[in-house]
Amino acid sequence: MADETFEVEREFLFIGRTFEEYLALFGLDRTDLTGPILDCPGGPSSFTAVASALDVDVRAVDPMHEQSLGALERECRASIERNVDQLHDKQDLFVWDYYGDVATRGRYLRAAAERFLTDYAQHPDRYVAAGLPNLPFADDTFALTLSGNLLFVYDDRLDRAFHEAALRELLRVTDGEVRVFPLASLDRTRSDYVEEVVGTLRAEGVSATFEPVDYEFQPGATEVLRLT
Repeated sequence: MADETFEVEREFLFIGRTFEEYLALFGLDRTDLTGPILDCPGGPSSFTAVASALDVDVRAVDPMHEQSLGALERECRASIERNVDQLHDKQDLFVWDYYGDVATRGRYLRAAAERFLTDYAQHPDRYVAAGLPNLPFADDTFALTLSGNLLFVYDDRLDRAFHEAALRELLRVTDGEVRVFPLASLDRTRSDYVEEVVGTLRAEGVSATFEPVDYEFQPGATEVLRLT
């Protein structure tokens, strides 16, 4: 998962989420995890590692997954430190009901990265180096696809055409449902692309609904987009 919080020198921070965070922000429970599941972009999240340990077939896709373990360790460490430092400066811009405070958020980030790095070393086949809008999978490969903290977040650098192409590609490789979270951009307001892109997809026959989730970090970003 790319970061939903701040713009930095590079285009995206390389930070991830824990398995428990995934359940909350995508509105899932463990009975929904029947697989095969795609996490795109997966970043250094621990969802794939933990779900796989529960005997769920999961693949994570991210352009960074071509890097060596050492390079990913350094990238995770630098991105987490940068994110936590920025959160200390701007914590009043976010909702802390889920994490409680910046230190706890930092512990979540480190826990996700540590579990990811261990699994990346032991099970490299679960991690695919690729990026939207071109994925190396056949049609209808996955029963569920999760896409977090990229689409709609970075609408200042990923245009509407990219969003439409990316969602069409996620739908192409998914036989069941695609879930996208959050729907807010870096300025913490709902992205203007949400209604535009969803309207286009609906005109193409895609079913799209907005469902509340029990997770809020960006103020008001409490809905997941579900596409079939």
